[in-house]
Amino acid sequence: MANKQKKKRNKAYTGVDAAITRPIVTKISAVNRNTVSQWWFDHKRIARPIIIAAIVVAIIIILIVQIVSLVSK
Repeated sequence: MANKQKKKRNKAYTGVDAAITRPIVTKISAVNRNTVSQWWFDHKRIARPIIIAAIVVAIIIILIVQIVSLVSK
């Protein structure tokens, strides 16, 4: 005779020693910002890497221009 498979339990265990499910807390802060601060708050995740990349590119361009000017003298 083949072994009969046990029925899978799909109900959450709520006994005395069950894990406590804590409610999800959503924190909302109301802050009055000017338009520039609000834009930065909304676009910070996108704007920060772009600004860092632009600074790095600017530094590389300045270094290349300085090296070319030193070599050409």
